[in-house]
Amino acid sequence: MSDFRDIIIKLAFTMYSSPGVYALLLGSGISRDAGILTGWEVTLDLIRKIAATEKEKPKDFEKWYQERYQESPDYTKLLKKLTITATDRANLLRSYFEPKAEGREEDLKIPTLAHKCIAILIKYGYIRIILTTNFDRLLEEALSEQGITPTIISTEDQMKGAMPFVHNNCTIIKLHGDYKDTRIKNTPEELVKYPKKVDKYLDRVLDEFGLIICGWSAEYDIALRDALYRRKNRRKII
Repeated sequence: MSDFRDIIIKLAFTMYSSPGVYALLLGSGISRDAGILTGWEVTLDLIRKIAATEKEKPKDFEKWYQERYQESPDYTKLLKKLTITATDRANLLRSYFEPKAEGREEDLKIPTLAHKCIAILIKYGYIRIILTTNFDRLLEEALSEQGITPTIISTEDQMKGAMPFVHNNCTIIKLHGDYKDTRIKNTPEELVKYPKKVDKYLDRVLDEFGLIICGWSAEYDIALRDALYRRKNRRKII
């Protein structure tokens, strides 16, 4: 415990004396306390809904789906099996990431203390770059409360047209997409490899900044894990 405390103290002094040196990598763990499911959990829940329409109760949802449809779960295809219109799809996705009236009263699907603290660090310039595997917009909400409008990059097209991140006060790079775009990546197959443009952009960030990791397990995100292995920057990853 004392070693961990020493690391935190050293990190705090480094961030204070050299603001903007570190980027954040946020995983699903940071949104857990807000009641947000991981991308894979959303996929499994969609499969559960499909199975329920067929009056099936499989023990292994992924295996059942593969045997039933002869394909691996695909986010877009799952949504199409459950909905008819784009509006239907948007409403279904919204239910996973946006609070109902009662949910907001219970502090579910709203920014947590962690999101709010990160927003304050960003407000005062200690953090400028955020990499995230999350689809939700809790950090964006926390930043809005601080009067900050970040630059959001969640697609390859946005990477191409974005202003260099060194010129932005805050850039959020949503590596797996945003829940309002059905092209998000969340199946194991989709997370094995990033497009070359994403890899190149990610390599720049990892080469120019140290990295603080919060709530990311690295268990499924093989492409992101590979990016960390090949980085040239020798600053500590914390």
